[in-house]
Amino acid sequence: MKLNEWFMANCYGIPPKLPILAVIAILLASFISPVMVRADAFGISTILPEARRNTLASDANEAKGNLTLRDAIELALMRNPELAAFATEMRALEGATLQAGLLRNPEVSVNVENAGNIGRLQGDVNSSESVAKEVTQQTTTIRIGQLIELGGKRVARVNAALLGEQLAAIDYEFRRVEIIARVANVFTEVVAGQERVKLAEETRRLAQQVVDTVMLRVKAGKVPPIEETRAKVGLSAARIEFEQAQRDLISARKRLALLWDSAMPQFGQALGSLEISIAPPDFQLLQERVMENPLALRALKNIEHRKALLEVEQTRRIPNLTVNAGVVNYALLGGNTAIASVAIPLPLFDRNQGNIKEAHQRVSKAEDEQAAMALRLKTELAQSYEAMSAAWNEIGILRDEILPGARSAFDVTRRGYELGKFGLLEMLDAQRILFQNQVLYVRALANYHRLVNDIERLIAAPIESVTSPRS
Repeated sequence: MKLNEWFMANCYGIPPKLPILAVIAILLASFISPVMVRADAFGISTILPEARRNTLASDANEAKGNLTLRDAIELALMRNPELAAFATEMRALEGATLQAGLLRNPEVSVNVENAGNIGRLQGDVNSSESVAKEVTQQTTTIRIGQLIELGGKRVARVNAALLGEQLAAIDYEFRRVEIIARVANVFTEVVAGQERVKLAEETRRLAQQVVDTVMLRVKAGKVPPIEETRAKVGLSAARIEFEQAQRDLISARKRLALLWDSAMPQFGQALGSLEISIAPPDFQLLQERVMENPLALRALKNIEHRKALLEVEQTRRIPNLTVNAGVVNYALLGGNTAIASVAIPLPLFDRNQGNIKEAHQRVSKAEDEQAAMALRLKTELAQSYEAMSAAWNEIGILRDEILPGARSAFDVTRRGYELGKFGLLEMLDAQRILFQNQVLYVRALANYHRLVNDIERLIAAPIESVTSPRS
């Protein structure tokens, strides 16, 4: 079997016994190009496998022991429905790319003229009467036509579809970074809530010790009974603070569990420390890294996509070629006649001018959006960096100056109260100041961690990867 016969028989199911159709196979084969490549060729092969793995929520088990930040992130990435939706969109766009590279289907037409008018020729076939009767006999025409796209339309269309896949992959990566930052923030809230509960419990214990001490002094007649009432009021306030801290912790735990679509948290303690050792890095280094954010990469890729769509519209200025070939069968004579035709539109009026102009403007719009996105990311980075620097300074002052002084003042006033050198109000005030500053310290630590998470979201990398930290 010849090459063209094999092509027709295997690709279109047409028997190789019709040699008149071989010309169509040759024309089609000349326009088939290896354009069906996967998006891996564009450098996103490291994203797609992870996207597919993260959609397998059934493989993840709910954490029932103590929970680390890594465990929480893995659960959220595997079970979060938002991420699964983005992964599904990427697989859908693979189908769009496949469809963009397919050839147009051939068309087959059958035309029967003078149906049923099959008569016998009378007289001499060379006579005018016989010729007239032959003209009116039944004829059957079978044609097969193929639209051939010229000007690189299919290649441009597939390239635009592949860039669409890359945009979806970057959208997935952006959503993944957002979820990681969200999990880190809520995990920080849980750890801070645990610390606040410990502080409230310690404050409640100290308040109970104060009440016991005051009761002993009241019984001994050293202080009036009103001081016992005051001490019990302070104890009640400490209990209220403890209960509020517990409620806030329960709420934070529920918000964390909801990030991996769990109605009730099954984990125990959130393992982590709020104490920090990472100083704010140099701002210039962070500003260089912020352009690696998925949003910045998406804006650049969107420009490429718009240019690819412009190329698609430009290729549509070139008209397509339609090739028809077939046979005409004469029922009475029994003979076949080969026929062929070529049709091409004349681009006199519609040369796709409007769509090309629109595509040009879309490219300009994408470039403006890219500049706006770069400015937005740099602005967010500057704001977060300033807030992080302020939080770093606040933590240093609380840790090195305020907390040691407040703790020392409370210890002195408590011992002095037991010795009768200070009154109850001085001791309760020292206790209140100590607790308030301890809470402020925990909040400052948690705020610093949230700002670090925000900067890591902006640079799409751990902050430890930024060298030359500031002293």
